[in-house]
Amino acid sequence: MPPSVAATPSHDQPLIDRFGRRIDYLRLSVTDRCDLRCSYCLPRGFDGYAEPEHWLTFDEIERVVGLFAKLGVRRVRLTGGEPLLRRNLPLLAGRLAALPGLTDLSLSTNATQLARHADALHAAGVRRLNISLDSLKRDCVTQLSGRDSLPAVLDGLAAADAAGFAPIKLNMVALKGVNEDEIDAMAAFCIERGYILRLIETMPMGDTGRNAQYLDLGPVREQLVQRFGLVPQAQELGGGPARYWQTADGRGQIGFITPISQHFCASCNRVRLSVEGTLYLCLGNEDKLELRPLLRGGASDADLIAALRGAIELKPERHEFVTQPGKVVRFMSMTGG
Repeated sequence: MPPSVAATPSHDQPLIDRFGRRIDYLRLSVTDRCDLRCSYCLPRGFDGYAEPEHWLTFDEIERVVGLFAKLGVRRVRLTGGEPLLRRNLPLLAGRLAALPGLTDLSLSTNATQLARHADALHAAGVRRLNISLDSLKRDCVTQLSGRDSLPAVLDGLAAADAAGFAPIKLNMVALKGVNEDEIDAMAAFCIERGYILRLIETMPMGDTGRNAQYLDLGPVREQLVQRFGLVPQAQELGGGPARYWQTADGRGQIGFITPISQHFCASCNRVRLSVEGTLYLCLGNEDKLELRPLLRGGASDADLIAALRGAIELKPERHEFVTQPGKVVRFMSMTGG
């Protein structure tokens, strides 16, 4: 067989990058809009959102995700912005959940709209939730998010419990001098209620990320290990970048997402698709593939698969948040969480 033919992967071969990492996780942004203005994510007064006519339609999203599933992607997380601001999101979730090959459909949300949508999302096939909650103090949440949103978030959490989501993870961005004194209380809150706490270091994405009060989670982890008697947990929980520890009785889990102090690039298994159809290969780099022109220009499935495989070849070995903190100018909401 000629070398050029032998080197061409068949359509059903999995996505494996130049560094041997298998890509089986897609984070799918369904909107770049958000009803909060968290200080580390979006600047107050920001209005540079994508035009709705540039958003991928549900049909386009289903087509792309279906092709990813054929290429071995098994996990899809719906993100934003705030994904629950996308009209008829449960309808899209149901369409994606029905795609052959997908085994895990989850959602990241700030939970301000969750009380109204929890039952419909669960019925559609979403099973796991990541909920952003940086503080249990109402004034601190207002300061960080630009809105008195804590009551709505707690209502959303109650609705998620009632609907049967499991597991529910609470994402807490740890900020030096802002909420670091609440980490113990947040851990106790989660352990008592059966939630999984994930502590996250800020990333230098856009001016907001670079100006955030970075907190090294290494010392924080050691304090929590002592405070709650944590032991390392080998079980993988959701395919993401967190390294988990658990209480000795197994009742509580705490994950640490440390892109700065202890990066996890060697095991990166994910790519991100923006609402406009831009496929980002790495949060900390600008390598990307514009899919919308292909989708609206008559590309065949074979064309799209070839483009996806070519894009995966651009995935870098690691991010450059430490060596080039000013490199990424886009805000997190523009990429998808």
